[in-house]
Parts: sequence; C-alpha cells; structure tokens
Amino acid sequence: MNALAEKLAEEALTLPEGDRAALADVLLRSLKVAASDQVDLLWAKEAEQRVREVEDGTVALLDGKAVLLKARERLQR
Repeated sequence: MNALAEKLAEEALTLPEGDRAALADVLLRSLKVAASDQVDLLWAKEAEQRVREVEDGTVALLDGKAVLLKARERLQR
C-alpha cells in the first residue's frame, strides 16, 4: 500500500464496527467485476468439493430437523 492508503486504513480502523463494515462494503463493491467472478468460481469449486466429500463418504449429511432440535436443546440449558 502507498502512504495514503496506509493512512486511510489506519483511520478507518478507528471507526465503529458498523461504519467499518459499511466502508468495507463500499470498497468491495468498487472492485472490478472480475473479482466477483473469481469469488463465484471459488464458491463453485467449494460446492463441488463438498458434493464429492458426501458422495465418497468423507462427510455425512445430518438431518436438518434433528440438528435444529439439538441446537434448541443446547440453547435452553
């Protein structure tokens, strides 16, 4: 980063969390569409990997209702 970018980053880090998140969103949206395409490609690769893991038995699927029930039970403790 150049000096101006470093100064802006330093100042941005002093902002409240919500303002930092909004600023990060604005900056991310300002990037070229190619970055978005790369993200889409990475997510597609991740989805394909997860499907392979389910198909080859590396991971097991869980029943959604059972997971939610277990989570509610833990939260009520």
